[in-house]
Amino acid sequence: MEIRVLRYFLAIAREENMTRAAERLHISQPSLSKEIKKLEEELGHELFIRTNKSMHLNDEGMLLRKRAEDIIAMVDKTAEEFSQLDNIIGGEIRIGCAESYLIKYLARSIKSFKEQYPNFIFHIFSGDTEPVAERLDRGILDLAVIVEPPNLPEHLTNNQIMR
Repeated sequence: MEIRVLRYFLAIAREENMTRAAERLHISQPSLSKEIKKLEEELGHELFIRTNKSMHLNDEGMLLRKRAEDIIAMVDKTAEEFSQLDNIIGGEIRIGCAESYLIKYLARSIKSFKEQYPNFIFHIFSGDTEPVAERLDRGILDLAVIVEPPNLPEHLTNNQIMR
């Protein structure tokens, strides 16, 4: 499975149309069609429900889309990290943040940091705690701000702590 082909697959999944995806990718439609057919053969499953005018992901395609998005994000992050090795005055930072009112403090900190280091670019992923923690575990995020109950000693309960 090639990264290039995963990018092709994701373009079709987004466009839901082979011709539009080929135009977006700047390749011919027959070449794109051939690459996707080879991918389906390699995986042993069709990935799309095809109609005359559109292509929609089937269950197998939905599974691959999630995995492909993660793989592409990791590949892009790795390439970016290597391109920034000699450039410490800038770069990209990916932060995950569980949805909370505390995000305003993160925004203030980023604003202050950017005033001093304007060449840094921040990418913020917002969501529930579980998807944020998963992205951090997979290395897609550099930092995560999540809200979870504290680990309490066994003899204490949440009700005892909150009093």
